[in-house]
Amino acid sequence: MESQPKTAGEPTHTGTAVLETVTATMQGFAPINSIHQHLCAFHFYAHDMTRQVEAHHFCGHQNEEMRQCLLYDSPAADARLVGVEYIISENLFLTLPDDEKKLWHSHEFEVKSGMLFIPGVPGPIERMDLEKVCKTYGKVFQFWQIDQGDNLPLGIPNILMAVTRDGQIYDHNIKDVEERFGVSFEKQRESRGYMSGPDHGIHPLANGGGSGLKTELRETDSKLQSEAASTYSI
Repeated sequence: MESQPKTAGEPTHTGTAVLETVTATMQGFAPINSIHQHLCAFHFYAHDMTRQVEAHHFCGHQNEEMRQCLLYDSPAADARLVGVEYIISENLFLTLPDDEKKLWHSHEFEVKSGMLFIPGVPGPIERMDLEKVCKTYGKVFQFWQIDQGDNLPLGIPNILMAVTRDGQIYDHNIKDVEERFGVSFEKQRESRGYMSGPDHGIHPLANGGGSGLKTELRETDSKLQSEAASTYSI
């Protein structure tokens, strides 16, 4: 993983650190404490597959059919929060409007290829959960363009996608992750060959409908309102 510039700003002051310690003893952090799992995977920008990032997902279940994940650029204590991902079942995905389906990506290939893994968890336990993930769809908003070297979260959020076939992720990115986490994607691929994806197959509108997708900021002017509006184009 290439080193990134440090976050802009002064180092944390001792007084700030002490204040955080004090408030931590007085407050509850129920939403954060519901996080139960760390997943590692690759994402690329939906409009530019050459822009690839390593994503560390810290996830909790909302219910049996939905998880929500905070995305960081590493698993370190000083990792930067760069985005979020929502993961839903096939049943929920099929209820979405067609335009919405294009914003979601499938997980079947990245699970079966070994490129989505749960660091530090033994294979048999890992596979029990990934059998479920293999059937799901995810939606990623990336807030911080760390691949560009930005030292602050600049610009508007981007939609990111997941790996859907061999050859999409650069070999040097794969080797770097394998070495740092002591995993072999090829061995994991062999052990996950029995897994299956969505019961109805991967929906043709998922993964950007196969045509790419980019978020944009546009000016709107109507009789009802005149304001900046976020939209997306394909």
